[in-house]
Amino acid sequence: MTQRSVEGQFRQRIERKFFVKPPEIGFAGALLRQVCRQDSEYPKGQVNSLYFDTTNLEQHERSASGEFKKDKVRIRWYGKTEDLPETVPVFLELKSRRGFASSKRRERFLISREMLQPDNLSAGIIDRKKLVATIAGFGHFPSEPLRPVILISYWRYRFTDMLDGFRVALDHNIRSVFIAREFGYGEGELPLRGGVIEVKGPSMELPRTLRRIKLLNTDWSRFSKYSHCIDAHLEAPGTVARLWPSGKTLDV
Repeated sequence: MTQRSVEGQFRQRIERKFFVKPPEIGFAGALLRQVCRQDSEYPKGQVNSLYFDTTNLEQHERSASGEFKKDKVRIRWYGKTEDLPETVPVFLELKSRRGFASSKRRERFLISREMLQPDNLSAGIIDRKKLVATIAGFGHFPSEPLRPVILISYWRYRFTDMLDGFRVALDHNIRSVFIAREFGYGEGELPLRGGVIEVKGPSMELPRTLRRIKLLNTDWSRFSKYSHCIDAHLEAPGTVARLWPSGKTLDV
């Protein structure tokens, strides 16, 4: 495994999220293509994130309860597993949120594709000592040891607002599988219905071009793919709306 740091502390940004109901995902994509510029380098592709947490899911509880201070540790890579080269770049990330403002630090590693196979993810992808040392270098010191908990994958379309340069993403086909097998009900991959638009920029106010998001009949929310996917696996099979974000109605 080789390592090369490519990014330090990102500039703090305001992040707003808008849940999109399943029938409106196509319309959402068309709307964003009208008012935004598609990313020139990575306009679309699959995103994969292996999230780490404590044995009592401390980070999940903080996120679900809406606490002011939240941190998430994950390893992220891009593309479908079957399409990856023999050596794959992955990014160990610390995403920190303080109220509405978020920032991210990441470190790049090169690993063997074999380490990303589903049966191997419980090992954590990166050597544990290297993981602990890296997140300590980010200034993050968890109260308890972290371990791989859940893999979340989804399809992402990337855009940039043409007037103010806000970064915009549309995520859908969200699905997850528990890596920590003592949680949940021993199920395999679970889908999460619907999608989410993420808007990231320097202020809470949406650019004029993005105010048309209101046509989707959606409002800003604390949508967290991590927390909602955890909740789906913890709900008993057959529970009404377990694959639907909490607080959202099933009027589709």
